[in-house]
Amino acid sequence: MSFRFAAKNLALAGVRSVTVHDVKDVDMWDLSANFFLSDQDIGNNRALACVSKLQELNNAVLVSALTQELTKEHLSKFQAVVFTDISLDKAYEFDDYCHSHHPPIAFIKAQVSGLFGSVFCDFGPEFTVLDVDGEDPHTGIIASISNDSPAMVSCVDDERLEFQDGDLVVFSEVQGMEELNDGKPRKVKNARPFSFTIEEDTGSYGVYSKGGIVTQVKEPKVLRFKSLRDAMKDPGDFLLSDFSKFERSPVIHLAFQALDSFRKEHGRYPTAGCEQDAQSFLKFVADINEASIDSKQEKIDDKLLRHFASGSRAVLNPMAAMFGGIVGQEVVKACSGKFHPLYQFFYFDSVESLPTYQLDPQDLKPSNSRYDAQISVFGSKLQKKLQDANIFIVGSGALGCEFLKNLALMGVSCSSKSKLTITDDDVIEKSNLSRQFLFRDWNIGQAKSTVAAAAARAINPSLQIGALQNRACPDTESVFHDTFWDGLDVVINALDNVNARMYMDMRCLYFQKPLLESGTLGAKCNTQMVIPHLTENYGASRDPPEKQAPMCTVHSFPHNIDHCLTWARSEFEGLLEKTPNEVNSFLSNPTQYSAAMRKAGDAQARELLERVSECLGKERCITFEDCITWARLRFEDYFSNRVKQLTFTFPEDASTSTGTPFWSAPKRFPRPLQFSATDSSHIHLIMSASILRAESFGIAIPDWAKNTSKLADAVNKVAVPEFEPKKGVNIVTDEKATNLSSASVDDVAVIDDLLSKLEECAKNLPPGFQMKPIQFEKDDDTNFHMDLISGFANMRARNYSIPEVDKLKAKFIAGRIIPAIATSTAMATGLVCLELYKVIAGEHPIEDYRNTFANLALPLFSMAEPVPAKVMKHQDLSWTVWDRWSIKGDLTVAELLQWFSDKGLSAYSMSCGTSLLYNSMFPRHKERLQKKVVDVAREVAKVEVPEYRRHIDIVVACEDNDGNDIDIPLVSVHFR
Repeated sequence: MSFRFAAKNLALAGVRSVTVHDVKDVDMWDLSANFFLSDQDIGNNRALACVSKLQELNNAVLVSALTQELTKEHLSKFQAVVFTDISLDKAYEFDDYCHSHHPPIAFIKAQVSGLFGSVFCDFGPEFTVLDVDGEDPHTGIIASISNDSPAMVSCVDDERLEFQDGDLVVFSEVQGMEELNDGKPRKVKNARPFSFTIEEDTGSYGVYSKGGIVTQVKEPKVLRFKSLRDAMKDPGDFLLSDFSKFERSPVIHLAFQALDSFRKEHGRYPTAGCEQDAQSFLKFVADINEASIDSKQEKIDDKLLRHFASGSRAVLNPMAAMFGGIVGQEVVKACSGKFHPLYQFFYFDSVESLPTYQLDPQDLKPSNSRYDAQISVFGSKLQKKLQDANIFIVGSGALGCEFLKNLALMGVSCSSKSKLTITDDDVIEKSNLSRQFLFRDWNIGQAKSTVAAAAARAINPSLQIGALQNRACPDTESVFHDTFWDGLDVVINALDNVNARMYMDMRCLYFQKPLLESGTLGAKCNTQMVIPHLTENYGASRDPPEKQAPMCTVHSFPHNIDHCLTWARSEFEGLLEKTPNEVNSFLSNPTQYSAAMRKAGDAQARELLERVSECLGKERCITFEDCITWARLRFEDYFSNRVKQLTFTFPEDASTSTGTPFWSAPKRFPRPLQFSATDSSHIHLIMSASILRAESFGIAIPDWAKNTSKLADAVNKVAVPEFEPKKGVNIVTDEKATNLSSASVDDVAVIDDLLSKLEECAKNLPPGFQMKPIQFEKDDDTNFHMDLISGFANMRARNYSIPEVDKLKAKFIAGRIIPAIATSTAMATGLVCLELYKVIAGEHPIEDYRNTFANLALPLFSMAEPVPAKVMKHQDLSWTVWDRWSIKGDLTVAELLQWFSDKGLSAYSMSCGTSLLYNSMFPRHKERLQKKVVDVAREVAKVEVPEYRRHIDIVVACEDNDGNDIDIPLVSVHFR
């Protein structure tokens, strides 16, 4: 495999083996896009120079090099081959061989030439896609099914159905109309948000009574690929990425053919900025176009083709990153049959990344530096700007590592007057290594930002980088202060949560700095450019928050495995982290703790004290056998007694106040579990619970604790009391309830009684006793955390007849892991860095910028201009969210009010931070009118104004002469 783009992503993906092929030696130009290479490698074979560093990424992948001329016989050993630098004649020869081979060998040809790129895929005459999109099958909970033809299926309105007409579905758990539970796929018609029909006469079937799940069936898809030779003559539809460039793909299709002809005749690429070479290249394009009878282009963009020719030799790092992501994913598709392959040509360009000014051919000439390839496209003027830039990267995970690699290769922040600052408060975990490629096994436990910075500096020793371990948040504004922000040119987010993104967006708005935003979710990625005074900010449009299951659903009425896992993690944290922390708080200062509980005096305080009292009282563990007893009784309580109580309070035939069955969908009627020491899932749950309980009490764990036979003997000796359900037990069923603790008029008295019991319990503890709170850690497979959570969840699922999950699936859901893969991460960062060229160059209109959404699984690429910042107007004033009204002078409140009045605005309220400085409704505020605004802020808002700050920021509420509220910008009063 020629390997400029994809080898890193494939090693991280964990394919069985990767062979990299190259017969050429490293030269200076290679350093612009290949992060495995350094100055010391110049003159050595490119493949050999990279093998050891590729191998470091994943020891489970066999990495080897091939340095002799490639033959068809070499290809027969591989399942997929990728060519990134090959003549068209050779490509035809190799693809013909791969296409006709038995079984076919997946052939991928990819090429990057400056700001242009192409991918071609041929997976053989007949390729089966097992899963076209990689999404979990859609499901619905049935509410009713009609006895009709066609039959109408209605589902509960808990969640909208995602079915589409033509989807195949199967039915299960249907009661009454059991004929549908035969496992036969049925086609969906007339799909609606909460219903659909099936082409089936159910008139003679049983009458639907209750229950039922409908699940999408994912069908394989067979694709028939053309060979490269045939596809080049008849390319069919090109995969589009940017609908503003609808007619561009056919032109670039010609351009890459013309480049091959140019290289064949001249033995080299066109020289950057050379008019003679440009003319020769344009002639090749014209000749090929004339010969293309069926696909001849009537209109050829000479300017576009000149740009193509001029930069054609350069492999730019952002383009290599983007195409490395695409190609890497295509190889995985070829090997696995998962996700829909690219069918068959994809062309892309980013000519809008070029500077807005005319490039001087002299400015494109090489200077024997590692940036020569980039200079040949953008010129030395922009290269100097890149090197002098001050950048702030927030986050050093998967995205952060890719960004650092890209910026180091681009030469960003590589001059003595520049600085790249990266911050991340996290440390490296084992699970990070599959996508955060700057980290190695020996870095586990070290600070992410420090390790990543050192790795980036190894890629380019000129990189001026500083690593911090601070979270960017209000608490660290003394670190990331005004002076720090004032010195920045660009901020790049590499974050994984919305709250952190919103905070950075707010800071970039305030300091008016460009924010380059991106994110990934599995094979999907998106980018958003936030450019001062041009685009809307990140917070202007947000996805709706994820729907949270009601507390009563999670606690008593789960109907999917997510509910069970949410409950399981909550119980884990309550038993092993929160309760031990509460115990330690009490033991550290009983008087203060008791006073706080009495002051709270509510149901939550009572419930907390009950847990602490039980933990130090009847449930206190001294020996490991005590821990086994605790675990066995906990099993009985969770999976038998509570279910018995629930079904006693709400029997299977119970009705609501309106007469409808209580156990209607989506509720599932539960059954208690009977513990069995011969059931491996039961005994493993007892094992993990006992070991973690012992750990929290500081009890030594005996060797036999992990012996299921001996553990079963110990469990069988535990006496389990009989359980009798009680009448009058209150079980919360209100989906709007936010607290499951039932308030009682006796809460205060019960709290006093519990505190007295706690004080007695404390007297029986050894001196200095403390519990060990256990914080959930998903990435250590030996710590029993996920064993306990998956065990809890699966037992609960068994109660409610919900399909169980394995530990890995449980880890993803309970660990709240956002799936990240190297391919989509590489693509996202490549796209962002193409935008970085525009930001650093400056003077680009909004039409040049691009926001992107991509899904490599489909594949789908959708690029569009950013949304402009909304313009607000009042009389002759206009402003956007980017504006800030700066007022010079140490004004009084009255003078500030007059300033607004002069602009036709009536200011009726002023606030600073969370404090109200002035409101016209409050008579007492009139005495503040003659005071300086900054003095009122100091007295009322307790604002501490640092010596370096010369202004304070005021939020002012205004209305016009008609009494309409006017949303004005932030107001900065410069008092110094």
